[in-house]
Amino acid sequence: MYTVAWFSAGVSSAVATKLAINTIDEVIYTHIEDQHPDTLRFVSECEEWFGKPITILQSPYKDVATAWKMSGCRLPHGVRGFAPCTGYLKKRVRKEWEFERKYEMRLRYVWGMDAGEAHRADCIRETMRDFDHSFPLIERGIGKAEAHEILRASGIKRPSMYELGYHNNNCVGCVKGGMGYWNKIRVDFPDVFAARAKLEREVGASCIKGVYLDELDPERGRHEGPIVDDCGIMCELMNLN
Repeated sequence: MYTVAWFSAGVSSAVATKLAINTIDEVIYTHIEDQHPDTLRFVSECEEWFGKPITILQSPYKDVATAWKMSGCRLPHGVRGFAPCTGYLKKRVRKEWEFERKYEMRLRYVWGMDAGEAHRADCIRETMRDFDHSFPLIERGIGKAEAHEILRASGIKRPSMYELGYHNNNCVGCVKGGMGYWNKIRVDFPDVFAARAKLEREVGASCIKGVYLDELDPERGRHEGPIVDDCGIMCELMNLN
């Protein structure tokens, strides 16, 4: 049995990995160029906290725009739409890693779902039956707020996206965000907003149903509550072809 933590560079993922670190053989982070630059600082500090090296993988496509252009797919509408950027930049990378080890040993994965996300854990168990799975936060009854407290106690600063008021450390300009999310991106990262608006026109479809970003009313939407879960396995499970 070979145990791997697929580290998303989010707070819950970091705490889950730390709690299970003595059972983990390898910690893997899949990097995308659209992550906030502070993410790699967080990965480095977590590596020291874990006391174990973090393997960094990356797709040859590197960024969201390239993945979208390569896929030829339309953009998703909302959190449950399938994003080809996840398929190209994360899912394919993971599957290639798995294929290289297909006949070597059984794999066990450690995930960072918290106590309020048992349904997500059930989905992983049901969909990825060829693997064993562990959910340290759920097993210990640790919720999202408690995970943030544990990280704070470690002395590690959260990734900058949290400090800016975002609820996850996903790519800057996640194509699955809603109106409130995008209007916040418009203010905090105007260059990213403009680039995604241009990408929509190139692809011929919008991130938000019924409106292109360059037509979005700056007053629409509310930025409260999680906009989208940390990008990773649950995004992958939206498309299993």
